[in-house]
Amino acid sequence: MTLKIYGIGASRAARPLWAALELGVPFEHIAMPYQGGATRTPEFLAINPNGHIPAVVDERPEGAVTVWESMACALYIARVHGKADGQTITPATPREEAEALRWSFWAVSELESDALTVLMHRMAMPADQRKPELADRAESRLKVPLAVLEKHLQAQNAQGQAYLAANRFTVADVCVASVASWVRPAGALLAQYPAVSAWLHACVERPAHKQARALK
Repeated sequence: MTLKIYGIGASRAARPLWAALELGVPFEHIAMPYQGGATRTPEFLAINPNGHIPAVVDERPEGAVTVWESMACALYIARVHGKADGQTITPATPREEAEALRWSFWAVSELESDALTVLMHRMAMPADQRKPELADRAESRLKVPLAVLEKHLQAQNAQGQAYLAANRFTVADVCVASVASWVRPAGALLAQYPAVSAWLHACVERPAHKQARALK
């Protein structure tokens, strides 16, 4: 039985890579950049016809299972390859499962687009190609979802729970922190949300996250 993860750490593939590393699941990392046409070959399009990374192929006794979309990949790995024992990143209760699902989808719909704009136009793009006005507008829009996340984390903290779904790091945190980390170049904005800032720092400092991001 072989788990294959296609992609590189400096992409959305960091999400399933991070999940697998947190669980200690053996996997084959197939380095595949999102640039240069690697995702447009007939071989890769047979795996993901959208031509995007990441993709996960889980070779199982009953047959291969293919997953794409980064959040789906991470959630799949946690659910299928983890143990729901209350110790790992795998949700162990219906509430934890619900939190993982709703916050993962929320991160894609409410946070990702503007977070990526901040990352690109504050840090990732060459300085002469950046458009600060785009980052400014994105940061302004991000105040709404960051306030939602701040309120939830404050409520969690009041109940003695340090993370999104429990008092332990789960796949919910993998999925949301992988997006929220793109906002870090906007330090002044994040400083307005202390619970988010503390939670995000704890997430990205985890060894498995650093390992995932380093995979090329």
